Amino acid sequence: MSKFDFCPWLFWDHATEEDRRAQTGHVAGLRDRMDLQVAEKVFVSPLAAVHADSLRMGDYSYIAAHAYVTDDLVMGEDCTLNPYAVARGRVVLGSAVRVGAHTSLLGFNHGSAPDRPVFRQPITSKGIRVGDDVWIGSHVVVLDGVTIGDHAIIGAGAVVTKDVPAWAMVAGNPARPIRDRRSTTPSTTATAATASGVAVTGAGGRDLAGLVSDFADRAREQAEAVLRRCWTGERYVDRPGAAPTVRAWCDAVEIADLLLAGPPPIPAKEGIVAFLRDRQDPVTGLVPEIGAPGSPERPGGTPEFEGVTAYHVLCVGYALDLLGTRFRHPVHAVAGLDSGRLVAALDALDWDRQAWTAGSWVDAVGTGLYRNLADFGLRGEIETLYGWLLTRCRQTHGMWGDPDSDAGWLMVVNGFYRLTRGTYAQFGLPLPYPEQAVDTVLVQARDPRYFGPDTGNACNVLDVIHPLWLTGRQTRHRREEGEAWARQHLVRALGGWQNGAGLSFALTTGAGATRTPGLQGTEMWLAIIWLLADYLGISDALGYRPRGIHRPEPAAR
Repeated sequence: MSKFDFCPWLFWDHATEEDRRAQTGHVAGLRDRMDLQVAEKVFVSPLAAVHADSLRMGDYSYIAAHAYVTDDLVMGEDCTLNPYAVARGRVVLGSAVRVGAHTSLLGFNHGSAPDRPVFRQPITSKGIRVGDDVWIGSHVVVLDGVTIGDHAIIGAGAVVTKDVPAWAMVAGNPARPIRDRRSTTPSTTATAATASGVAVTGAGGRDLAGLVSDFADRAREQAEAVLRRCWTGERYVDRPGAAPTVRAWCDAVEIADLLLAGPPPIPAKEGIVAFLRDRQDPVTGLVPEIGAPGSPERPGGTPEFEGVTAYHVLCVGYALDLLGTRFRHPVHAVAGLDSGRLVAALDALDWDRQAWTAGSWVDAVGTGLYRNLADFGLRGEIETLYGWLLTRCRQTHGMWGDPDSDAGWLMVVNGFYRLTRGTYAQFGLPLPYPEQAVDTVLVQARDPRYFGPDTGNACNVLDVIHPLWLTGRQTRHRREEGEAWARQHLVRALGGWQNGAGLSFALTTGAGATRTPGLQGTEMWLAIIWLLADYLGISDALGYRPRGIHRPEPAAR
């Protein structure tokens, strides 16, 4: 297995002579068992299941790993069948056609007469024809007899049952026209929506689904490049030149799971698992930062349950989940909190001036309780934690803490996100005052200091959309206002991708602004974009769903 199996478009620029000899041998083996006519510069992954009767491929056309090809396939120049794509029956692709991962082009059909079982029905094949310069997103199904015209775009998850005209953009099940590709461009739509703050509804709402699908396909195609950019050869860093951190490894795992449906391509999965598991302090169960007391670099120290070390309970625990394993030890720093000590610790938090810090501590405690229960059968003081939260929640605004004259509702709303993520969302419990919480979130969402046209960051957007999304499971209170805000910020977020590098944490623009993409920004925005899209009912267009820190389903009930 090599990177070319999953990123075949890299082959002719980066393949070694040994790689090219191996590919020549593989193609020769295919020629021995099928009618094969291919140009000089093609790539067919040895991991692809190619059992065609005839195969034609133009220059710079590729078939990636785990693609499944049977019957008769014609590919013009610059075509790509991405990983897990299926082409069966009679399929003809023009030039410059991109077929997304997990997409099926089914150029045959079964009969449906009632006189015999389905598996004995005769098979017919009208074939599928795709024109030039066509982009077919991931998880698309194209049925037999369909013709897709030149320059068309098929949104992720679409089921195409009828012909698609040239230049059309279609999406949905069954696929329906969104707009003509030559009409108002996505960038124009995005600029107008952001500048005016107008909700994108009707035809514009369908345009937004198209933007979401296009973004996801672009991110998937560049995911490996984003990860390799932040790999030093030994460790992950948030961005080139940054110091190595534990979180960078976890962000890499989350990004790979979202966009590549598996672990990062480098290093080997076993190496990532060993790095993360071996960093846990067996006495406290915490994971200190690289080089901090209690880490493998500074053994003998005692990590403190605060700051980045507390956050590692979340990010390392969920990264190990995604890698199919778990912590070596319980989170003893949480397991050792009896009811009296837990209540005293909660009371001692500065809820008036530092509600975000207080909420992040509760998040880590709730996640530690979940880890200990799910992985080691240790129940801990779950009831004590929820009893304290329920009795301390402010009925007037549905949150914990109060606003201050300097930051307004920022700390309270940001702390509400962190607190509820690790408790109510993670354990699948209803919020005590959801409508009051919506009112408070929408006040914060209108604060120009944090959501002006030239300012903002991933934390502030996440801290608004997650509460709106979470409360939306219980109430539709002021839903239209929430959706208008979500549309505006979804359009803005989609425009932040930087080729080969991902997304920056900051949204700030203007003179002196720095927007450096990194793993943290990319991981956070991918989850934020899903939450914004799901709140608007169009998350299926992304073709991915968070399974780590930002998973929508409760981790435990």
